[in-house]
Amino acid sequence: MRREDLSDLTVFLAVADERSFTRAANKLGASQSALSQTIRRLEERLGVRLLTRTTRKVALSEAGERLMETVRPAFEAIATRLEALGDLRAKPAGTIRITAGDGAAETILWPALTRFLPDYPQVRVEIAVEQGLTDIVVERFDAGVRLGEQVAKDMVAVRIGPDLRMAVVGAAAYFATRAHPKTPYDLADHDCINLRFPTAGGLYAWEFGQGGRDLNVRVEGRLVFNNVPMIVQAATAGFGLACLPEDLVSAQLADGRLVRVLEDWCPPFAGYHLYYPSRRQQSAAFALLVEALRYRGATGD
Repeated sequence: MRREDLSDLTVFLAVADERSFTRAANKLGASQSALSQTIRRLEERLGVRLLTRTTRKVALSEAGERLMETVRPAFEAIATRLEALGDLRAKPAGTIRITAGDGAAETILWPALTRFLPDYPQVRVEIAVEQGLTDIVVERFDAGVRLGEQVAKDMVAVRIGPDLRMAVVGAAAYFATRAHPKTPYDLADHDCINLRFPTAGGLYAWEFGQGGRDLNVRVEGRLVFNNVPMIVQAATAGFGLACLPEDLVSAQLADGRLVRVLEDWCPPFAGYHLYYPSRRQQSAAFALLVEALRYRGATGD
């Protein structure tokens, strides 16, 4: 169907409803002559008379009645669907898929979702906890979470958490027989729990900095994990030192299960950011979740 057909049928329905070119013209914001020409053009195209005009009224012919019975339900169905789309804006719905590491999922995403989801019961969220760097376009995720320095330049990045610091920690029981390290070089005399990257397969080099100088240290120990929660458990149980983002061990530091060392060697770095393709067409649900996650602290974007 051509665009002109839809326009002509809209005019026909307006005249048929009002039984008057004058009232239909006022309703559509057009002139009576324009409406009359439109109806005449439609009748010529269909080869039948649709309206019977007199000086006092406009009536539907038999063909006009049949056309109205045919067209009316379709136009009403379209109006209903358009209203439904409006409801989606008022009541956001749909599924949002996000990939994130376990630290961001636990400390940022989950607390935000517990506040967000009760207000939007028709929104579904899937969180894929992965340690590696996922290609969100290839894997069809709506967004991902990474540290600020890891976000690609062609992505939109929204800060969702404060700056972070690494924390070197050990259990009080571990330090009962070991001196606290004073510098990163002292770690050579300690059992350290290593993290193996799940994608590249290498071991994480502990990162330090002081006075504008960066220092990466390869540590040794009896335990290696590719899972951060297991490293926390092993450190808490006294099997060695661990180097982890401080937000992942804040509870253990607060209640004394872990003790922090080398704090002055751990400078802050850009925290977690939600990222997604710049060309992405945002749904209402996604836009609302982005705002719910957006960090609004003193250093927030």
